[in-house]
Amino acid sequence: MARLGYSGKTISEACTKAPTLDLVVSAFTWFPWVIGALVAGWWGFVGSLIGQIGVMQLWIFIDESSHRNAIQGPRIVSYLSQRFGWWRNHLGLWITAIALPVFFAIRLAQVFVYPFLIWLLGFPNYKHRDWINVSRQKFEGLVGHDLIWCWYCDWMTGVYALGAEMLRNVESFWCPIRFYYDKKCENCKLDFPDIEGGWVSATGTMEDVVQTLDENMPKDGSWSWFGHPKRGVEKG
Repeated sequence: MARLGYSGKTISEACTKAPTLDLVVSAFTWFPWVIGALVAGWWGFVGSLIGQIGVMQLWIFIDESSHRNAIQGPRIVSYLSQRFGWWRNHLGLWITAIALPVFFAIRLAQVFVYPFLIWLLGFPNYKHRDWINVSRQKFEGLVGHDLIWCWYCDWMTGVYALGAEMLRNVESFWCPIRFYYDKKCENCKLDFPDIEGGWVSATGTMEDVVQTLDENMPKDGSWSWFGHPKRGVEKG
């Protein structure tokens, strides 16, 4: 599409970012599952899944055949297969694919659930395309098997990161209280910095909690977790 002039480049670029990317990902994943199931029940679902896997393997073969120089050089799949064994590496990848419906559920919540918090409580309205996008196709030498799985991680990481950002707002709004177990606080502070940056001690009081909320409640602008670098500013 990028070779079709300005219009082609515009469409191609749009397909790499939400919300158009959501349609592209859906068309290559769960759309066929639903259609297959509606047409032929479980056999239709299984058939669509087998067809998807077959077409993906065919695409990998064609893409790698078109980039012979790249596949003869260093590759992720070659190194990991040599290091851990071919079947362990590939089985591990397919096991991660089982999590795909989980990330679909997270994405649906971002699109259809979180907006209610924006409307009701003034939570920040994020630009999803800044989080949900793919760009690893631009990396030199990443082709075939490595590219298709890196695309999966590219999309999945964005979905996770946006979900975590939204959840940080939720936690600091409704539950700004440190966990009783220090080990959990230590493990979670990377994803929830407010644990160390504003949440009330587990031995505190409800008066402390209300005071913390009052001190951190923005007088204007949107709500966000306490330590957000653009707190009260990021909107749109």
